[in-house]
Amino acid sequence: MLAWFSPEMKANLEHLRREVIAYLEERGLVVFKSYPRNPESSSDFIYWDTETYGDFREFVNAAEAVGAKLVTVYSREFSSDVLDEAIEHLNETSLNRDDRRRVESRLRDLRAYEGFVCEIELAFSHGGRTYVYDQVTPWYEEVTELLEEVEDAYEAPLDDAPLGGYYSNN
Repeated sequence: MLAWFSPEMKANLEHLRREVIAYLEERGLVVFKSYPRNPESSSDFIYWDTETYGDFREFVNAAEAVGAKLVTVYSREFSSDVLDEAIEHLNETSLNRDDRRRVESRLRDLRAYEGFVCEIELAFSHGGRTYVYDQVTPWYEEVTELLEEVEDAYEAPLDDAPLGGYYSNN
């Protein structure tokens, strides 16, 4: 991964969250602590390439260069409740026994990240568009993939609602 992105930061983005807020404040930018953005609500979001340019300072420098004075900051703390819900529904999926065991084992292992900061999102607006920097831990990407696997294989009884909402309940 990125050289500046240490193994500790990969597991818990709490240090990065503190560093981001301190950097923004040092630069004289207003920090607005926000809820996450809903990418489906607007086509005017432009995402920063965090894989190639992962250092948030470059994003902040771009914000300053266009005259942004306010940067929204959102951070997600992981709750294992979503894992428990997925485990409960595993027997109602079309996954074969080995896949269910594999998924259940990984979901149980991922409980170790309870309370960790798994995502940080920065954003600013300019020219009617919203520019977004989104950093996610590798283990939370795995959580997301596993939850999608369970949801895709879920065979809800006709009177039950689908499993939607995994991501918003964290």
